[in-house]
Amino acid sequence: MKAGDVVHLTAAASVQFLRPIFVRVIRELPERHTYDGWVWIEGYQLNAAGDAVARRELFVMRAGVRVQPLPVRATRPTKRPRRPVRVG
Repeated sequence: MKAGDVVHLTAAASVQFLRPIFVRVIRELPERHTYDGWVWIEGYQLNAAGDAVARRELFVMRAGVRVQPLPVRATRPTKRPRRPVRVG
């Protein structure tokens, strides 16, 4: 995992995720000692629209973390240039 990755955390990553969440990774926390195969990550929890709603530090099993493609946000349609209006 690297900064900017969006990951899907389910019970496969840790029992705390019985209700799955999406997280945008800020960084892995290497200074914390963990069990083999586990890692601490810091990231933003995302809502359904892909907006950050909470900053969290999470202890997860690396094998259970699923990296997702970045969510595609709906964009506004581009403005078309206005044509002059002929009056009279």
